Amino acid sequence: MTNQLSGVGIGLRREHFDEVLATSRRIDWLEITPENFIDYGGQAAHVIDRCAERWPMVSHGVSLSVGGPDPLDAALLHATSSLASRTGAPWWSEHICFASGRGLTFHDLLPLPFSDEAVRHIAKRARAAQDCVERQLLLENITYYAEMPGSTMSEGAFVTAVLEESGAALLLDINNVYVNARNHGRDPIAALEALPLDRVRQIHIAGHTPAPPPFEGILFDTHGAPVAADVWQLYRAALRRCGPVPTLVEWDTHIPSLDVLLDEADRARSTMVETTGP
Repeated sequence: MTNQLSGVGIGLRREHFDEVLATSRRIDWLEITPENFIDYGGQAAHVIDRCAERWPMVSHGVSLSVGGPDPLDAALLHATSSLASRTGAPWWSEHICFASGRGLTFHDLLPLPFSDEAVRHIAKRARAAQDCVERQLLLENITYYAEMPGSTMSEGAFVTAVLEESGAALLLDINNVYVNARNHGRDPIAALEALPLDRVRQIHIAGHTPAPPPFEGILFDTHGAPVAADVWQLYRAALRRCGPVPTLVEWDTHIPSLDVLLDEADRARSTMVETTGP
């Protein structure tokens, strides 16, 4: 049986394995990175099973390379499906990007050209991936620091076309919207409203980091700091448009104590209630 999500979740990280099982503080749900748990036994398997007994869980992949040129990793997809069944995940998510090519892993999420050809390519692969995992697929808008050659449409039009052709829903990353808008000289609210907000099933919020000299003015999507004030404002705008969508606080580098992370989750939960009602 799958679990339905609501409220605010956090990512399950090894640094918090002991704390998360012992805490009495509120956690609404957990998000896991499947690559960190597939084929692992021992403590990782024990923790994920214990957590699945207490909280709803979803899976957020980082390496499938849905938009890449190489065949989809069938072993990863089948393992993701098994993990989703084991944890009762109602959906799983990946990114609108490519992360590998010609057998090489780039260890980064790279943008595709915003073009009709790229739409058809990633939509076909997304449908195949969703069929394999046998759960609703959510695709996330990524951070990008350069636009790929060959783009013929805006990011909003591209994301909309990918979701419409693939049948996937949107994992709306608010920090990514803000960072892209700032880095490319656009208005964050306009960038948000250009996305297909009617397809949002989950939201991510996270912290970013200003670039050091000589790259002043650029923001890096580090997931290594508290959520910035302007991102909280953009999150409120998204909630007004989308309603109380399940929201994850991401913190993946310079990981703090669990209590610091849960303080951010509490703030997100209060913001959701203040914006959309109890």
